[in-house]
Amino acid sequence: MTVRLTVVRPGALTTVQDLGRRGHAHLGVPRSGALDAPAMALANRLLGNAPGAAVLEATLTGCALRPDHTVTVVVGGAPCPVTVDGRPAAWGAPVRVPAGAVLDAGGVTAGVRAYVAVAGGIAVEPVLGSRSTDLLSGLGPAPLRAGDVLPLGVPGSPEVPADLAPWPAPPPELTLPVRLGPRTDWFTPAALRTLTSATYRVSQHSNRIGLRTEGPPLERVPGGELPSEGMVLGAVQVPPDGRPVVFLHDHPTTGGYPVIGVVAETALAAAAQAAAGTPVRFTPG
Repeated sequence: MTVRLTVVRPGALTTVQDLGRRGHAHLGVPRSGALDAPAMALANRLLGNAPGAAVLEATLTGCALRPDHTVTVVVGGAPCPVTVDGRPAAWGAPVRVPAGAVLDAGGVTAGVRAYVAVAGGIAVEPVLGSRSTDLLSGLGPAPLRAGDVLPLGVPGSPEVPADLAPWPAPPPELTLPVRLGPRTDWFTPAALRTLTSATYRVSQHSNRIGLRTEGPPLERVPGGELPSEGMVLGAVQVPPDGRPVVFLHDHPTTGGYPVIGVVAETALAAAAQAAAGTPVRFTPG
């Protein structure tokens, strides 16, 4: 028997995500996958799922779902109100949702992305080894729409029953350790000092492709244009306006703007939860 979820309210942007598609950059395919992988892994652990079982990543306004059989769900990541048929339910802990009831993960009260994990995982068909939605290439399932039906896998057994889990709070200030290079020679010495001393802010135009910043522009050394070259997760690319962009999981695999540095992957989960206006500092690391 396959249990299914019907999407009642898709929210602003809700996508299916797992650990992503590693190893396909040479084909022009980004990694994709959950931007806050630790939140996904914790939600899955509370349900007895594999760490990389597919979940729903909801952006800012949450989503609502109706199962056709009783299921167990964890809503985690960015804090948000959770209800089952209008009655308050736990956030960050397993919740039983009866057949036909509506689970509603509301708008976030802090952070950006909430994760809705269901026992058994979201079992849409994988593409290139992943069930993730990739907004740049279009691979994987499309962002959710009202009326979509999602199949679930077979539930496992929770390893450690828990009433409380240590969910990290969204960052009030984002500190991103950056290793300079490979294109520091395209920038003035003043620009390199500015990058690691100025305070930027998260732009409202950020998305799964990149965290855009607002702040002092970084001045280039006068010269020509850089031919397109390979891009990696965490690359800090500087477009013509001079404001750094930190590439996230749906980033392009090539690009022609110079990369002034690369942010450590371990810092990117916090970047995924940094709301527009959050202060950003780049530190040598």
